[in-house]
Amino acid sequence: MDATSRIERSLERALSFATVGGRPPLLCKAVQHAVFSDGARVRPRLCLAVAEACGDPYREASTAAATAIELLHCASLVHDDLPCFDNADLRRGKPSVHAAFGEPLALLAGDALIILSFETLARECAVTPHRLAPLIATIARSVGMPNGIVAGQAWESEDRIDVEEYHRTKTASLFMGATAAGAIAADSDPQPWIEVGKQLGAAYQVADDLRDMVSSAKEIGKPCRQDAGNNQPNIAEELGISGSVARLQEFVTDAIEAVPDVPGSDSLRNLIHGEVKRLMPRKLSKSAA
Repeated sequence: MDATSRIERSLERALSFATVGGRPPLLCKAVQHAVFSDGARVRPRLCLAVAEACGDPYREASTAAATAIELLHCASLVHDDLPCFDNADLRRGKPSVHAAFGEPLALLAGDALIILSFETLARECAVTPHRLAPLIATIARSVGMPNGIVAGQAWESEDRIDVEEYHRTKTASLFMGATAAGAIAADSDPQPWIEVGKQLGAAYQVADDLRDMVSSAKEIGKPCRQDAGNNQPNIAEELGISGSVARLQEFVTDAIEAVPDVPGSDSLRNLIHGEVKRLMPRKLSKSAA
């Protein structure tokens, strides 16, 4: 089974526990809408790729970690789109959860997905209990305070934003969690992999800022020029297009060079190359080739 099929099947299994009986009906629909909306599954695929590179001896643990990370990512998008934050009515080419179901259900759907992520870890790691505690600690750190997504989101409420910390916590943190969790699930040392996640997260942030600046809503599946409209930092605005493309290439090179020398390292490097090509806005793709 390839990584994508493995992730989708595990997400379906996780949601089946949360939505058993179909009640409350609207909340069940909102949660399904948040998770199954044509996401690229970048973070869980990265988690599985690291585990695979390390031999992936405990597939139940690596699959659970990848699933938990994607559920948390989906939760963060639901909350990020709310009117109190980005006020985005479009996500992945479809109405955002609050646009489709209203703000109260969007808030609850995001909360439910956070809980479901850790429930999934606990249930699916029952056969590998020695992996459970380090996975929970690592993944929780990538979404909480002081260095996770919650902290990153909170920077938007400060009078002055520490841009480097803002981007590291809001975006890179979950990439770092994904690479570290993949290694932990495979019973390998996570430390060498954290730098890979950090550099990939930085590259993703630059690509996302470029897409926000030069792409169309049809191309990226969400509103553009959101950063300017919400008075949020944007690397592409600061460095310009050519400077941002150069910075993106630097981060990608650093990520590839940080990949430890393990049997599956070449496949992981190819995954990184492919992901960067996918993220680059179409009108800029030649300059990043």
